Amino acid sequence: MEDAGAPVNYELGLRAGEWVEVRSAEEILSSLDDQGCLDSLPFMPEMLQFCGKAFRVFKVAHKTCDTIETYKGRRMTSAVHLDGLRCNGNAHGGCQAACLLFWKEAWLKRTIPEQSAPPGVNSSSAAGSQAIAVDPSRGFEKLQGTTLALSAGGAESEKRYSCQATEVVRATSPLAWWAPGQYFQDLASGNVGLLHFVRYVVIAAFNVVMRLHWRGRPRMFPYVRGLAGEKTPTAILDLQPGELVRVRSRDEIMPTINARQRNRGLWFDVEMVPYCGKTFKVLQRVDRIINEKTGAMMKLPNPCIILDRVTCSGCLSQDRLFCPRSIYLYWREIWLERVE
Repeated sequence: MEDAGAPVNYELGLRAGEWVEVRSAEEILSSLDDQGCLDSLPFMPEMLQFCGKAFRVFKVAHKTCDTIETYKGRRMTSAVHLDGLRCNGNAHGGCQAACLLFWKEAWLKRTIPEQSAPPGVNSSSAAGSQAIAVDPSRGFEKLQGTTLALSAGGAESEKRYSCQATEVVRATSPLAWWAPGQYFQDLASGNVGLLHFVRYVVIAAFNVVMRLHWRGRPRMFPYVRGLAGEKTPTAILDLQPGELVRVRSRDEIMPTINARQRNRGLWFDVEMVPYCGKTFKVLQRVDRIINEKTGAMMKLPNPCIILDRVTCSGCLSQDRLFCPRSIYLYWREIWLERVE
């Protein structure tokens, strides 16, 4: 049984696959500063619903990616991602980005779940500690005041939100892509298996050589080249959550993107190539997300589609190899086709 008088262990040294219990709302709130942050990382109102419940560690967030300024890797300390726990945007204007949440180890404690308990159930009894009944609304009012970077007055378009995604640069430090320690930690933490590691390190090394020594347009792996003009084609399928779609082949998609690999402003990333030709379920349509750089809510003129379990793997991205953030990839409907 955990000693209530003992100091909180902020360095758990967690590995992927371990089980943890999210601490009570009271414990977590006591660890936060006036801005609702620990080490500049916000604990958001959307996270309160998970207090007192047990989850498996998905990956160790010892690093992440900067999607605000440089699109390179950043170092984070004492944090993990938990399996399936994403932000629902309820306290942030209904943002639909569904970001994978960061959890500081200070907000967690190790536990041993009951064998029959599914992810997300309270398993405190299995850990030998007293279960704590948590009202998800407890502490909500305090945290709600931290979600707006500026005054809440004025129109919705004038609001500036603050969340883990907007604060990721402040909560991290620079990390050079060639720093070897991060790759040892990828293996030691269980984030990446050995064969998987070797495969993508070889691909990354090949791409580095191509960028450094190939004159003109380097033929990177995987190879993607936009073949459309500046005015790219579009298609309206009116896809809805739950429908099955097949991602079109790379050869079918390249004529729909311009030289900057964009269709109507949306980038077709190399991380999307491994999903080409495969079938997935539509998770949701996305038409509003928070601009991570400004905090403003953006209403997308052309709705995007996110697919169930289709996320950035971090295996093919330049300068952020093996990033564990697992951001959902955004798809234009012209890149998809219905499967009956």
